[in-house]
Amino acid sequence: MYKTAVVLSLLAGPALATGLEIEIAGEANGTVKIDLYEDVAPGHVEQITALAAEGAYDGVVFHRVIEGFMAQTGDVQFGKLDGGDMSRAGMGGSARPDLKAEFSDEKFLRGVVGMARAQNPNSANSQFFIMFDAGEFLNGQYTVVGKVTEGMEIVDAIKRGNGPNGAVIGQPDVMTKVTVTE
Repeated sequence: MYKTAVVLSLLAGPALATGLEIEIAGEANGTVKIDLYEDVAPGHVEQITALAAEGAYDGVVFHRVIEGFMAQTGDVQFGKLDGGDMSRAGMGGSARPDLKAEFSDEKFLRGVVGMARAQNPNSANSQFFIMFDAGEFLNGQYTVVGKVTEGMEIVDAIKRGNGPNGAVIGQPDVMTKVTVTE
């Protein structure tokens, strides 16, 4: 009985997914496709795909966007465009537990997707970022979860933030719909 339940759980769960399709609106408009690295960061991929399948990422803004570096999103607690607390966007996560770091030899290059975290390496939860350019200083310090395969021109058009923190002022760009793909 237990084996059957495990097999059914694996077949039904989002962990078998291989990617995300993200619809973005704002200064950037279009679809971004991401290949997720289940073999590199299985725990992080499971968490991201579960949140996406639940619709948790729908309506979440890009709250931190730094020219030449990255665009960060995924705060499902405070980062919702409608009903969120934009003054706290970037400070929240999900109701799911934080994740143990899954560092790898994957490099932070243009288009790579990584998990955001606090100072504790084991504090990633729901937030992630997409690299505009290489960021070697992140290698081995943050978990790589995937790479943009289509729509990098959409990522490049995301509204930039201000100052060293990259906080977006005014109307931020938003992930209107995030879908798990196979």
